[in-house]
Amino acid sequence: MISTFSLQATQLDDPREKILLPPTDPNAEVMEISGYKLVYVNGACPRNYRVYKADSMIGVVFQHITHWSNAVDKIRYAEPVDAAVGLDEFMTMTGRLTMATEQPFTEEELLDKEFDALTFEDWERLKRYVPAAKHLVAA
Repeated sequence: MISTFSLQATQLDDPREKILLPPTDPNAEVMEISGYKLVYVNGACPRNYRVYKADSMIGVVFQHITHWSNAVDKIRYAEPVDAAVGLDEFMTMTGRLTMATEQPFTEEELLDKEFDALTFEDWERLKRYVPAAKHLVAA
Protein backbone atom coordinates (compact mmCIF):
# COMPACT_ATOMS: atom_id res chain seq x y z
CA MET A 1 0.00 0.00 0.00
CA ILE A 2 1.32 3.46 -0.90
CA SER A 3 1.14 6.09 1.79
CA THR A 4 0.80 9.74 0.81
CA PHE A 5 2.04 10.84 4.23
CA SER A 6 5.69 10.14 3.43
CA LEU A 7 5.42 12.08 0.17
CA GLN A 8 3.82 15.05 1.90
CA ALA A 9 6.40 15.01 4.68
CA THR A 10 9.22 14.98 2.14
CA GLN A 11 7.73 17.91 0.25
CA LEU A 12 7.29 19.91 3.45
CA ASP A 13 10.89 19.32 4.51
CA ASP A 14 12.41 20.80 1.37
CA PRO A 15 10.10 22.52 -1.13
CA ARG A 16 13.01 22.90 -3.58
CA GLU A 17 12.72 19.17 -4.28
CA LYS A 18 9.57 19.78 -6.34
CA ILE A 19 10.07 18.98 -10.00
CA LEU A 20 9.04 21.10 -12.97
CA LEU A 21 8.94 24.39 -11.09
CA PRO A 22 7.70 27.28 -13.25
CA PRO A 23 10.18 30.09 -13.91
CA THR A 24 8.21 32.33 -11.55
CA ASP A 25 8.64 30.00 -8.54
CA PRO A 26 11.09 31.45 -5.97
CA ASN A 27 12.66 27.99 -5.53
CA ALA A 28 13.31 27.50 -9.24
CA GLU A 29 16.90 27.71 -10.45
CA VAL A 30 16.52 30.16 -13.32
CA MET A 31 19.20 31.35 -15.74
CA GLU A 32 18.12 34.42 -17.73
CA ILE A 33 19.90 34.94 -21.04
CA SER A 34 19.13 37.35 -23.87
CA GLY A 35 15.36 36.91 -24.25
CA TYR A 36 15.16 33.40 -22.77
CA LYS A 37 14.78 31.84 -19.34
CA LEU A 38 16.40 28.48 -18.66
CA VAL A 39 14.81 26.62 -15.74
CA TYR A 40 16.81 23.75 -14.23
CA VAL A 41 14.88 20.48 -14.19
CA ASN A 42 17.33 17.75 -13.14
CA GLY A 43 20.49 15.90 -14.02
CA ALA A 44 24.17 16.21 -13.27
CA CYS A 45 25.84 15.65 -16.63
CA PRO A 46 24.06 16.75 -18.66
CA ARG A 47 22.01 19.19 -16.63
CA ASN A 48 18.54 19.56 -18.17
CA TYR A 49 16.92 22.97 -18.57
CA ARG A 50 13.49 23.92 -19.92
CA VAL A 51 13.70 26.96 -22.22
CA TYR A 52 11.07 29.70 -21.99
CA LYS A 53 10.59 32.54 -24.45
CA ALA A 54 8.18 35.10 -23.03
CA ASP A 55 5.66 32.92 -21.14
CA SER A 56 5.89 29.84 -23.36
CA MET A 57 8.14 26.84 -23.03
CA ILE A 58 9.82 26.15 -26.37
CA GLY A 59 11.88 23.07 -25.52
CA VAL A 60 14.82 21.65 -23.59
CA VAL A 61 18.57 22.33 -23.60
CA PHE A 62 21.35 20.34 -21.95
CA GLN A 63 24.51 21.56 -20.21
CA HIS A 64 27.35 19.08 -20.71
CA ILE A 65 30.84 19.49 -19.23
CA THR A 66 32.33 20.89 -22.45
CA HIS A 67 29.33 22.20 -24.38
CA TRP A 68 25.58 22.86 -24.58
CA SER A 69 23.08 21.09 -26.81
CA ASN A 70 19.35 21.20 -27.41
CA ALA A 71 16.68 18.59 -27.96
CA VAL A 72 16.29 19.06 -31.71
CA ASP A 73 19.65 19.08 -33.46
CA LYS A 74 23.04 17.41 -33.16
CA ILE A 75 25.01 20.66 -32.86
CA ARG A 76 27.34 21.37 -29.93
CA TYR A 77 27.12 24.96 -28.72
CA ALA A 78 29.69 26.86 -26.64
CA GLU A 79 27.13 29.06 -24.88
CA PRO A 80 23.63 28.40 -23.49
CA VAL A 81 22.15 31.30 -25.45
CA ASP A 82 23.33 29.71 -28.71
CA ALA A 83 21.62 26.40 -27.82
CA ALA A 84 18.41 28.28 -26.91
CA VAL A 85 18.48 30.35 -30.13
CA GLY A 86 19.14 27.21 -32.19
CA LEU A 87 16.17 25.52 -30.53
CA ASP A 88 13.97 28.58 -31.06
CA GLU A 89 14.92 28.88 -34.74
CA PHE A 90 14.32 25.19 -35.36
CA MET A 91 10.91 25.25 -33.65
CA THR A 92 9.87 28.39 -35.54
CA MET A 93 11.11 27.01 -38.87
CA THR A 94 9.17 23.77 -38.46
CA GLY A 95 6.03 25.62 -37.42
CA ARG A 96 5.99 24.22 -33.88
CA LEU A 97 5.77 27.71 -32.40
CA THR A 98 2.91 30.03 -33.25
CA MET A 99 3.13 33.75 -33.77
CA ALA A 100 1.21 36.04 -31.42
CA THR A 101 -0.98 37.14 -34.33
CA GLU A 102 -2.15 33.62 -35.12
CA GLN A 103 -5.32 32.07 -33.78
CA PRO A 104 -5.04 30.34 -30.39
CA PHE A 105 -4.88 26.56 -30.31
CA THR A 106 -8.16 24.68 -30.34
CA GLU A 107 -8.88 22.36 -27.41
CA GLU A 108 -8.13 19.38 -29.67
CA GLU A 109 -4.71 20.87 -30.50
CA LEU A 110 -4.06 21.57 -26.80
CA LEU A 111 -4.61 17.89 -26.06
CA ASP A 112 -1.70 17.08 -28.40
CA LYS A 113 0.72 19.52 -26.75
CA GLU A 114 3.34 18.44 -24.22
CA PHE A 115 2.36 18.72 -20.56
CA ASP A 116 5.07 21.31 -19.82
CA ALA A 117 4.14 23.45 -22.80
CA LEU A 118 0.61 24.19 -21.54
CA THR A 119 -0.02 27.55 -19.89
CA PHE A 120 -2.37 28.18 -16.99
CA GLU A 121 -4.96 29.52 -19.45
CA ASP A 122 -4.61 26.34 -21.57
CA TRP A 123 -5.30 24.20 -18.50
CA GLU A 124 -8.36 26.28 -17.64
CA ARG A 125 -9.71 25.85 -21.19
CA LEU A 126 -9.11 22.09 -21.06
CA LYS A 127 -10.91 21.79 -17.71
CA ARG A 128 -14.07 23.20 -19.32
CA TYR A 129 -13.69 21.28 -22.59
CA VAL A 130 -16.19 18.54 -23.42
CA PRO A 131 -15.36 16.62 -26.62
CA ALA A 132 -18.09 16.23 -29.18
CA ALA A 133 -19.75 12.82 -28.84
CA LYS A 134 -20.20 12.44 -32.61
CA HIS A 135 -16.52 11.44 -32.97
CA LEU A 136 -16.64 8.67 -30.41
CA VAL A 137 -16.82 5.11 -31.66
CA ALA A 138 -17.59 2.07 -29.51
CA ALA A 139 -14.81 -0.49 -29.48
